Amino acid sequence: MKSSVRFQVIHKGTVLDFTKEPEGGYTVSVPSLPGCVSYGKSFEEAIVMIEDAMQGYLAVAKEEGLFVPDKIEQQLKGNVKDFRLAV
Repeated sequence: MKSSVRFQVIHKGTVLDFTKEPEGGYTVSVPSLPGCVSYGKSFEEAIVMIEDAMQGYLAVAKEEGLFVPDKIEQQLKGNVKDFRLAV
């Protein structure tokens, strides 16, 4: 039986929690945006999918008048492509 592997990556200044799933692919969430979760078949696809999920999360939060961390919004608008592993 395979077990899940969990790790964190800092992408564009935002911490992302990854789980490498035993059946394949990656589940990714954003601790600073509760409930913002996505999945990708590869690490690269998971990054693209979570960026899209974050954009949607922020759009809905603004519409609803909810707090949106300025730092995250600014980082999503930036063109920074950094990955740092946080263990």
